[in-house]
Amino acid sequence: MIDSFEPDKQRDIVFSAESSGQVERAYQLLSGLPNCEVEYGDTPNTLRVSYNLHDYTLEGLENGLTEQGFHLDHSILHNVGRKIIYYCEDTICHNLDIPAHPTKKNEREVFVKAYSQEPHGDHDDTPPELRDYK
Repeated sequence: MIDSFEPDKQRDIVFSAESSGQVERAYQLLSGLPNCEVEYGDTPNTLRVSYNLHDYTLEGLENGLTEQGFHLDHSILHNVGRKIIYYCEDTICHNLDIPAHPTKKNEREVFVKAYSQEPHGDHDDTPPELRDYK
């Protein structure tokens, strides 16, 4: 099973079929990036890119390609899939920056402290005549 929180990703970048030669140019451009592996995809006009989320995101790579004049496939299927991947990678990158809170190690102390701050038992400030329903 693939761990969705694994920072190593392998994605396909699909280019528009109308512009010829851009897959080869994009291959040369992306293969020059450090910590980024590129290979030709299984389908025409596709590059398979492997990267780590600490270095790159699919959105960043595709935005860089678009700024360099490359044309990506904008079919509805690829647009929706692309947006989902952008969101997931952004969420993973955000979660990787959050420090782990070790509540498992001291969960008893956490709940004892929270419970002691609540009014109960001898700590209840309610007058005795209001405590019992008569």
